[in-house]
This record gives sequence, C-alpha cells and structure tokens, in this order.
Amino acid sequence: MNCYTNPSKWTFAGLFASLLFLAGCAGLGSMEKEIEAMGLEASPEPLILRGDQVELEVTGRFPAKYFGKKVSVEATPVLTWEGGSASFESEGFQGEDAAGNFTVVPFESGKSFSYASSVPYDPAMEDAAELAVVISGTQGNKSATFDPFVVGAGVITTPLWVQADDKFIPVKDDFQRVITYTEEVTVNYSVNSSTVRSGELRDADWKALKELIQLSVDADSVTVTGARIEAYASPEGEITLNEDLASDRANSAATSVTREMKRKKLTADDAFYDLVPKGEDWQGFKTLMQASDIEDKNLILRVLEMYSDKNKREEEIRNIAKTYNEIEKEILPALRRSQLVVSYDVEGYTDEELMDYCMSMPDSLTADELLYAATLFEDLNEKLTVYQSAARVHADDFRGYNNAGWCMAQMGRMNQAGEVFQQALELERNKAVLNNVAALTRQDGDIDGAMKLLNEAAGAGSEVGYNKGIILIQKGDYASAISNMGRVSSVNVALAKMLNGDAAGAKTALENASEDSAVASYVMAVVCARLNDSAGVKKHLGEALAKDPNLRQKAEKDLEFRDMRDAIGL
Repeated sequence: MNCYTNPSKWTFAGLFASLLFLAGCAGLGSMEKEIEAMGLEASPEPLILRGDQVELEVTGRFPAKYFGKKVSVEATPVLTWEGGSASFESEGFQGEDAAGNFTVVPFESGKSFSYASSVPYDPAMEDAAELAVVISGTQGNKSATFDPFVVGAGVITTPLWVQADDKFIPVKDDFQRVITYTEEVTVNYSVNSSTVRSGELRDADWKALKELIQLSVDADSVTVTGARIEAYASPEGEITLNEDLASDRANSAATSVTREMKRKKLTADDAFYDLVPKGEDWQGFKTLMQASDIEDKNLILRVLEMYSDKNKREEEIRNIAKTYNEIEKEILPALRRSQLVVSYDVEGYTDEELMDYCMSMPDSLTADELLYAATLFEDLNEKLTVYQSAARVHADDFRGYNNAGWCMAQMGRMNQAGEVFQQALELERNKAVLNNVAALTRQDGDIDGAMKLLNEAAGAGSEVGYNKGIILIQKGDYASAISNMGRVSSVNVALAKMLNGDAAGAKTALENASEDSAVASYVMAVVCARLNDSAGVKKHLGEALAKDPNLRQKAEKDLEFRDMRDAIGL
C-alpha cells in the first residue's frame, strides 16, 4: 500500500521491539534495545486519505523465544497535531500463560502479525500531523508505558484534489424539419362497378383531399408525395370477378386523384401510386356483421364459415342478403370501396426563421421548435432565454426546465439550476433530469443520495458514469471510478489512475485532457513526483504557482514532494 514509486518505509521499531522485550527474558528496561529485530513495516507512509478515512497497516513478526509466557502488551498508534489527536484501534498480544483475551504469541515459535485500522479524517491532520505508537505492557507485578515512538509524519490528502466537474445532460429535441402527414379518403362503388360516381367526389373526405391539393399549390412548404390505394370487392360476387373488380377500382380511384391534381397543374406519375387490389373482403364482411344489430349475426357467420368452397360461400351470402335487408343495403355496399391514404410533407421553418421567431414570438412555436432553436445559438445567455420561453409556453413539458437548468449549470448558477431541475423532475422522472439533480446533490455533500439518483439514471448517457466516478473517488474506490468514467480524459480521471497506482496512465490522461488550469498543473506535478521525475515536478509546479500563487503554501507542506524539495526549490 505504498503510494510512492520509490518508497522509503518506516518501521515500528519502538512499537513492537518493545513488545519483544517486554515478553522476553530481558526486563522491561531492555525493550528498546532490539528495535530492528521485528522487521516491522507500516504502510502507506506517509499516511494517505482514502474516502473519508485515514488508513494504517502494520506488518511484522515476533521472533522465536522473545515473547514471555506471562507477558501482555497493548499498542495504540496515535496521530497528533497542534490542538488535537486521533487514536487508531489498540492491538493486544499476550504470552501463552498470560490471562486475558489478546492474541496469543507462542514462546518457542514466535508469530507473524498484520494489523490494520483507520480513523476519520480531520482537515487538521493534513501534512503537519505526526504518527507515533503508544505502548503499555505488564509482566507479573511490573508495568511500563513507553514514550510515544514516532513512526511517520503527516497525512497525504491528494484525493481531495477531486474536481467538481460533474456532467449535466441537456435533453434532446424531437424537431423534424420535414414532417409527413396523411389524408384518408374512401371511395364507394355500385355493385360490380369500378366507376367513381360523381356523388363520391362531393363527400367531405374528397373535398378535404381537394383542399390539400390546393394547399400544396399555394404553400411552398407543403408537398403531396404519394398515395396508397387499397381496393376491395364485396364477398358475394365470383372470385375472379372480384379480383378484377378490385384492380379496376384501384385504378379508377387513382385516375380520379390524377384528374384533381392536373386541374392544379400538378403531376402524378405511376411511381406516385401504390395500388393494392385486395379482392373480396371477407374479413371486412365479418367485422361489419359483428358490429351490426342483426339478431342472428353470430349464427349467420358460423354457417358461412362452414363453407370451405368460396364459390359456395358467395352464393350463400347472396341468398342471406335477400333475407336480411341490412346486409344488402348497408354491409355489402360498404365493402365495395377503395381506401386512399394520401401522403404529404410539410416543411417547417428555416434555422434563420426559428432564431427570429423564438425571440420575437416564442408563443407561436412548438416545444420541439423552441428546443431546437436554442441549439442554434452559441451564447449561453441566448440559449437560456429560449429554454426559459419553452418552459413558460409549454409548462407541462419537462424539457424546457431541464435545459434551462443545464444552461445555468454551465454558467455556474447552481442554486438556480437546482430549482429548475426540481421543476423538471416534478413533471417527469426522466433519467437525464435525475443525473442533473444527482450532480448537484453530490456538490451539496450528499454523495450517498447522489449515487442512489445516479443508479436510477442509468442509461441516460456517459455523463452518469462519469459522475459516479467522482463519487467513487471520494469514497476511495479508485478502480471502480476508472471503469465508470470511461475513455474521457480529465483531472479527475488522472487523479483516479494515480491513486490506483497507475501514475504513467495518469500522466497520459492529463496530457490528453489539455486542461490549462492551476489544479491540472499541480496534479501533474504530483504525478511526476510519483514517477520520481524531479524535473517534471519543478516544471509543472512552477506552472501551477504562476497560475495561482496561493498554491505555494500547500506545495511547501505537501508530503508528495518531501523527497525532492531541494531539487525543485521548495
């Protein structure tokens, strides 16, 4: 757990050499004479903040025949600083015949041990704290407490360089410049006829079609693009006749549309039409029968479905129609038809028009037009104005609020951003909005609440993973932070890699990030220190101090640079 490329390790000589002689044949006064015998090591050294804890690990071995059978010892590592202290958990050991519940150390063979503990971080610990071990022991009627034995100096707080560069997500618009619509028309025919009757051309749906054709002439933004025509015959006719009749009806409907278009000097070639003759409409007959008020409709349908011979079934339908007037007068005539679906495109406003209208008359635009128009502006203030208009005009659409909040976040107006993000969230629990609320929740100090929101926001984009990575750095889980933050390069990504033991990868990340800030230069100096590159430390630390002279006080105490202060001029 050493945080340096070229570590110098402290030993807990005073700690467990004391244990050694307290336990051995020598008296309590001889404890400090065999400091090196235990081979104790503490790491990391200096201590380093991880999450909100300062962690300590000690390893060593009690040599054979050193720990007396009636000896008990207790050791407590203590961090002290001006005005305060923090004690790690105590660890106790005892000989084979000693009373108590400490770890037993065999006299003949000795015992290896590993000790780990942590204390909550206090900002006062940074750099100036001192780590010592306080040892007390008993042997028979004798007891002793040794002077604190210093084994380290200070706590490295490099993880606190984590940056508040949380990523916010604007919600995309669904703006389409050209939108396709359809107009539906039904043309009905007389029995066994494919002639379009004049009365059909006076129906409301045909009149609506004529108006559409006229609109396409008058408005450059409207273009009739094609027509699909499905044509049918009623199922009481002969099969061959019905198939030909359906084809003829599709053609006659197309001819009528062409005629209308020619009157307006529009053309409609063969490619304009998609003619689909369906033949007899047995399914349509069953649907209309089921919807009718005919008392015996279910019996009639069961009888007709018994005929596997379609010709026989057609004959039976003709016979039934003579008995049931509704079938002959309403159901069968409704099946003799062509159904037209005429497609047309409506082209929306140009970018220039949208940029004008979103400022001058935003109430006339749809939500998607306003959201798209905002993207046409480079200036954040102008974007914000448009998004605020979208939120006002379309108050039930969360997107205007969210994107207004996004703008405010980019401008550093976090309190205002938080208010509108909450308004967006009240309208819809959208994943992008959840990410944005999570980012501000983290910045407010609630990292657990933020992580819960980010888990709910999964799938909103890579920003969610990056924001999780920031929290994971704060929690000390650097490997998970790296995997969550993806392939982006930033100070935070470099920090996570460095803290995870990959100083070279951290350097690459910073070089790719191209961030020209004092913090970026300072973190690069720390990376170079981890790589034992004093020239690099001097260069980048100099750049950091030139950008922000206030960092000098931090640099002069920073234990990251303790082994190269002379080389870098600190």
